[in-house]
Amino acid sequence: MAELHLDPGTLTENLTAFIGRAVEAFRRAGAIVGLSGGIDSAVVAALAARALGPQRVLGLIMPERDSEPRSRRDALRLARSLGIRCRVVNLTPPLVLLGVHRQVPLWVLPTRRLREKAVRRYYARYAETLGQGETPFSAVILGTRGLEGPWLDQSVAYHRVKARLRMTVLYYHAELENLLVLGTCNRTELAVGFFVKHGDASADVAPLAGLYKTQVRRLAAHLGIPVEILSRPPSPDLLPGLTDEFAIGMEYATLDRVLWRLERGEDPDSIATALGLDPAQVRYVQELTCRSAHMRAPAITPPQMHRDVEVRE
Repeated sequence: MAELHLDPGTLTENLTAFIGRAVEAFRRAGAIVGLSGGIDSAVVAALAARALGPQRVLGLIMPERDSEPRSRRDALRLARSLGIRCRVVNLTPPLVLLGVHRQVPLWVLPTRRLREKAVRRYYARYAETLGQGETPFSAVILGTRGLEGPWLDQSVAYHRVKARLRMTVLYYHAELENLLVLGTCNRTELAVGFFVKHGDASADVAPLAGLYKTQVRRLAAHLGIPVEILSRPPSPDLLPGLTDEFAIGMEYATLDRVLWRLERGEDPDSIATALGLDPAQVRYVQELTCRSAHMRAPAITPPQMHRDVEVRE
């Protein structure tokens, strides 16, 4: 994929300098990153350790009842390998107090494997009811009015509150020690809306916001991120069994190549021909970028809303 080429050495230098300047500009003592056990947070933590020195970086691990067990294990190993400080905060108690786990009764299933199968089965069956060119992920980006399905609104609330609680706890610990919050969202996630508004996309700075997922992978390899993290299927780790590519309905390698061309104004049919894809796949990605625009924008104010209505009329 020559179109997604990068120089990892130069990029590492630029991003470490960026983090260092940001910490100074915000007058912070260091930086904090939420360690998920995934590749994006691993890359950000590694860059921060290089930029500031390991002792000025705090990795916050926030497991809860539905978290993949290896997430915590991989995050702890990464923190030790980088030499950064690490703290574990269990989010299950506050989620229980909020009544979150009662909304989607996965807890009645006795094993994690059964819970993973149940989530994937529900997702696949709901996708069938939506018809061609739609996924449960794409369907709820703009809300659920006009959609029908068991536990639909509950499922949306169930997973999104976890991402928002993670960010609340992250900022709490950041402010306890005057640390800069480093975001972990990449360009692919931001472009298609694969993030939670006021959740994982909230941060003081976003080092990976200009990098597609496949580029983050190359940077991770250059930084020496452990193979168990590199080889792990990307997942938000909010619902058992639900990985990024399964939810989106497309592999990152393909998604990034489509996005790269769409962002340069290429015609969807031409993109489909060049990449050997069904034109519907390209239009699906294009629709994701359009529907998720509100997630990347600030809150709409009354004058702006008035202007938007006038334009549409």
